[in-house]
Amino acid sequence: MSKRRNRFEEEHEEHIDESWLIPYADILTLLLALFIVLFASSTVDKAKYESLMEAFKSELTGTKIESKDSGLSVKPSEKEIDEQREKEQPATAPEEAPDQSQEEIELNQLKEQLTKYINDNHLEAVISLQDTKRGVEISLKDVILFDPGNADLKASSFKTLDVLVGLAKTVDNPISIEGHTDNVPIKNSKYQSNWELSSARAVSVLHFFESKSIAKERLQFVGYGEYQPLFPNDTKEHKQANRRVNIVILRKG
Repeated sequence: MSKRRNRFEEEHEEHIDESWLIPYADILTLLLALFIVLFASSTVDKAKYESLMEAFKSELTGTKIESKDSGLSVKPSEKEIDEQREKEQPATAPEEAPDQSQEEIELNQLKEQLTKYINDNHLEAVISLQDTKRGVEISLKDVILFDPGNADLKASSFKTLDVLVGLAKTVDNPISIEGHTDNVPIKNSKYQSNWELSSARAVSVLHFFESKSIAKERLQFVGYGEYQPLFPNDTKEHKQANRRVNIVILRKG
């Protein structure tokens, strides 16, 4: 019996005391929490820092955290949510231009239809289009309308002029018809100068428009002769470009 007791005591003495592990684990836990707080406080805003401090306090004291959003929750703060919304908001759109007047809408539609007609019929070489302060200017080279030195409309021009008349009827703006020539002096008994020739050509187009029921009070004409050239009259191509009739759909303003 005595021998058995001695053996038990020897075995008991050899057993290692592990009770120190519990406080050691607590210290490690507290150190980990401390490092988390230090790291978080250097990278987050004040609200998250205070939230982390509450969590740390809870770890030390065992106090219950009332708010489910407190502590180390990954839910962003209200401030972060507001900042993110501001970033995601689209940039303020620039102020829209004032609404176009009915006249401008109609003139833009007219210009689009004219452009389509010119392109569809491959007339870019003889008809050009401009939108200026005066209005929508349709410029026709003389070769599409007249024979050289003549002011009588060619029959082949009627189809094109019919289209222009039809489009002119979509608006009620005044129409100015303007004749131009190059600087080559006219050499026939019918016209004494390029003034007469340019004016007579403008009048021919005006009478065509009138014959197609364009109101007379909308129509006016002028002959500029050779005095408003597009280019210097120094080449054959430039002279041809200068011989033209402009049909201007005038703005009312």
